[in-house]
Amino acid sequence: MEELLIQMAKGLVEDPSAVEVSVDAPDEEGTVVYHLHVAEGDMGRVIGKQGRIAKAMRTVMRAAASRVEQKVAVEID
Repeated sequence: MEELLIQMAKGLVEDPSAVEVSVDAPDEEGTVVYHLHVAEGDMGRVIGKQGRIAKAMRTVMRAAASRVEQKVAVEID
């Protein structure tokens, strides 16, 4: 899951070396939170107009997680 998020983000940004993902332990509901960190100048590219790209990334991650019966959330920092 982490690798999927990294690959999606690297395809969007100008500085792929700055892409980092940290993972929190599952909470009481079993949801795993992924924190995506990108360079300051690439934030707009990852979020997109009105958050459309960020929403699409979250949708892809939820779909991939449902295939392995997990719950995920993506935070963009």
